[in-house]
Amino acid sequence: MVIDLQKGILGMPKTPIPTPVVIANSVRLLTEGRRVGAQPVLVHVGGSADGADRLHTASDQPMRTTAPPSPEWSDFIPELDRQPGDIVILKRQWGAFYGTDLDLQLRRRGLTTIILCGIATEFGVESTARDSYEHGYELIFAVDAMTGRHAESHANSVERIFPRMGRVRSTEEIVTALQA
Repeated sequence: MVIDLQKGILGMPKTPIPTPVVIANSVRLLTEGRRVGAQPVLVHVGGSADGADRLHTASDQPMRTTAPPSPEWSDFIPELDRQPGDIVILKRQWGAFYGTDLDLQLRRRGLTTIILCGIATEFGVESTARDSYEHGYELIFAVDAMTGRHAESHANSVERIFPRMGRVRSTEEIVTALQA
């Protein structure tokens, strides 16, 4: 499951894993997954031009936008090589489960294990991971195929949160396991 590798998100600052590394490792996971018959899931965030379908709750540090997103903001990056058989999920908040048919799509296909990668570790990836865990899915985190907005919050997710919900592995370890 690739989280938010889309044109509008990639322009935002990220750390500590460089964006090109995240893209390359995510593409490698998708390519190998497709080769062995795994079900790719591509998740992106978007919404209406007026923003009426986005969350508007009071917070101390609201997510700031300076202008309405460009029409291609939510488009997947071409490197993902979207295929007709990929499950595509459009979400309107951090997590990929709430308000989408993701759980239905996974359960109808009998899928029980999710490999997670994408951007941002502490937002879209972690929120989706928490929901996945609470829905009873087995989780594998591709630690070098994700990055965050801040090195500290990325580290908190991969060192303290993710190991309590699943297995944290490198892209190489996951690809090797898929080939076995």
